[in-house]
Amino acid sequence: MINMDRRSFIQTSVLNLGALALGARPFFARPALQGQAPQQPAQGPVLNPSQPGGSAREITLVAEAVAFEIPTRGVFQKWLYNGQYPGPEIRVREGERLRLTVRNNLLEGTTIHWHGIPLPNAMDGVPDVTQPAIPPGGTFQYEFDAAPSGSFLYHSHFGLQPDRGLVGRLIIEEKNSHVAYDREYSLVLTDFLAGPPALLGRVQNASGGMVAMQVPPYLVLLINGRPSEAPTVFEVKSGEKVRLRLINPSGTTIYRFAIGGHPLVISHADGRPIEPYHVDSLFIGPGERYDVIVEAKNPGAWPIAASPDNDLPPARAVLRYTDSNDLRPKEGALPEGLSTGRMLHIGDVRGLDVPESRKPDRTFNFTLAGGSIGPISTMSEAGVTSKEIMGPQWTINGQAYPNASPMEIHHGESIRIRLTNQSAMPHPMHLHGHFFRVGNTLKDTTIVWTGARAVELDFVANNPGSWLFHCHNLYHMESGMVRLLKYV
Repeated sequence: MINMDRRSFIQTSVLNLGALALGARPFFARPALQGQAPQQPAQGPVLNPSQPGGSAREITLVAEAVAFEIPTRGVFQKWLYNGQYPGPEIRVREGERLRLTVRNNLLEGTTIHWHGIPLPNAMDGVPDVTQPAIPPGGTFQYEFDAAPSGSFLYHSHFGLQPDRGLVGRLIIEEKNSHVAYDREYSLVLTDFLAGPPALLGRVQNASGGMVAMQVPPYLVLLINGRPSEAPTVFEVKSGEKVRLRLINPSGTTIYRFAIGGHPLVISHADGRPIEPYHVDSLFIGPGERYDVIVEAKNPGAWPIAASPDNDLPPARAVLRYTDSNDLRPKEGALPEGLSTGRMLHIGDVRGLDVPESRKPDRTFNFTLAGGSIGPISTMSEAGVTSKEIMGPQWTINGQAYPNASPMEIHHGESIRIRLTNQSAMPHPMHLHGHFFRVGNTLKDTTIVWTGARAVELDFVANNPGSWLFHCHNLYHMESGMVRLLKYV
């Protein structure tokens, strides 16, 4: 995502190949039936499963431009991993050694960030911070132990590439789960651009002028790559407990998630186990993951919906009982939890592996602001200059990365980051290389809401290197809402 020397993002011509002649279809046309559970490890990218004795599981991911069809919507030229959107699910056991070879068949550099996993710094996948970008035609090998267990993401960390389609999910299965379940599915929530991404505020209109924007012109919201009119179907049987891994690699969209006729029991937040907590809905921001248990006690066909914080219709899928005659929900039906019932508040949950609280040795007080058109400072050989831009600048304490003071810390220190949001938009803030304590649980990404009281993130400096701390709204990050965390 971040391109550290601010090289221009190459606006490769992307052709919308147009809608196929599919014609209008009723809601829930052409459903995609998910595989029978328990879900099996994805076999597509796996070349050599790890063997006893410590050899690595080898996986190859190829980043390339391909045509991708959205049922009922058309065919679009996207940049994908192994030709899939989202990218292939990588599923491994806790403690396995992973060796992932990334081949770059794009026309510009790329990297992969393994979001949420506290890796050795050299494997974190941030161009010009932890590694050089993988050049066109080049390869790079990431290797690390798959630990801890949990639901994670992988995505490009070069420019706006995630909004071209370079996102996927990484599931590390725990050796012993603290919750019982009979089958599981993963649900990937994405916002989809028909054309190439561009920094907000720099979009050209039909007459050739420049107009300011706060949200990209997304075409549709998807669950597992499918739209609401041709949804993914998740099958269950009465009496089962079903584990759903909710994963949001969206560029900007925060969703309110609920399932018709079924409460949610939250079991994990960002992969970390929590005491099971009952809600009717939850917010999930870009970069966040929640695992929930759904008890199949209400036979029928029920809507699964993720309602966005923008003007698009909700993303929808179907929860369908195999021992029911119902094949689909009522047309247009939405879960009641989207408007009523108990909502998750992260301060209400309690983690199962949270270390004892420590008095911070060092505190950073940060104010999140921006979103207005104004001057931006740029660095050149002649020094720092200022120029006007057509677009928002997003800042931390008035500074926009890369012209921002790093957070310098020492190994072993207890660190607190206190965040206040003075902007008009929420910010899902993500820390690389560490889990932080927020409230009584551990996470790596958390939403800092507009107008809310200060949010405190506490962590121990136990993973040396240079790491990013940034807003996971892709466009806020690319417009400056980033700080470098640097061990000294």
